Amino acid sequence: MRSARRVGEVAARNHLPDLLMRRRLTALLLACLALPLPAAADAVTVFAAASLKEALDRVSADWEAESGHDVTVSYAGSSALARQIARGAPADLLLSASPEWMDLLEAEGLLVPGTRRDLLGNRLVLIAPAPAAPVPLGPDLDLPALLGPDGRLAMALVDAVPAGQYGKAALLSLGLWEEVAPRVAQVDNVRAALALVALGEAPLGIVYATDAAAEPAVAVVAEFPPESHPPIVYPVARIAGGAANPAADAFLAHLAGDAAQEAFRAHGFAPLPG
Repeated sequence: MRSARRVGEVAARNHLPDLLMRRRLTALLLACLALPLPAAADAVTVFAAASLKEALDRVSADWEAESGHDVTVSYAGSSALARQIARGAPADLLLSASPEWMDLLEAEGLLVPGTRRDLLGNRLVLIAPAPAAPVPLGPDLDLPALLGPDGRLAMALVDAVPAGQYGKAALLSLGLWEEVAPRVAQVDNVRAALALVALGEAPLGIVYATDAAAEPAVAVVAEFPPESHPPIVYPVARIAGGAANPAADAFLAHLAGDAAQEAFRAHGFAPLPG
């Protein structure tokens, strides 16, 4: 009996290294399976102005289906996106609603030389909750009266976000800014200003024509004269500093192609000649 027990102990000791090795390999395999998969090398990350959402979502989806590459788009105000890129946020492309923020990044050497181009144009409009009658936009317009005793004029940040900057410039040009400035509700981006009007939280707002077209709960009551503000231009460029990404280069070229330009036009943007 003792002899048999000793034989069993010896056999167990002989199999112990194999057992431990199998357990270690199993643990290693499970640990590897738990690790997140690396991002695809041919994925494209785009930072884009909030006003581009519907149009760029369509353009991106069409290109994904055609090319097989993934496109991830982060939407926000152009100023916020430019600051994120300046702080090192990983982006392949920036599509801004203002040349000013692209100029700042270019001055810092954060754009790939030769990739910047003016892609799109837009228009600036005054909106109200739908339905609403047109108003005579001009120096004689009594904006405070239209806002009512407690109403606010919804605008993107007037000193930072392009839609707010264009809107302030237009109101200054028409001589309407000083009287309405205390009644302005400033928000982070143009889509937030659109939402305030769409929800009835503000009786009037200043947004792009493309934003108004995307929201059935608002009506355009006036369009600002193009000469009342700087031209609304959307530049696009490749961001420097990251690894080479041929898919990002291909998507940049696609944005200027006929199919993408037609999609932008269908959403109310004005494609610009390259």
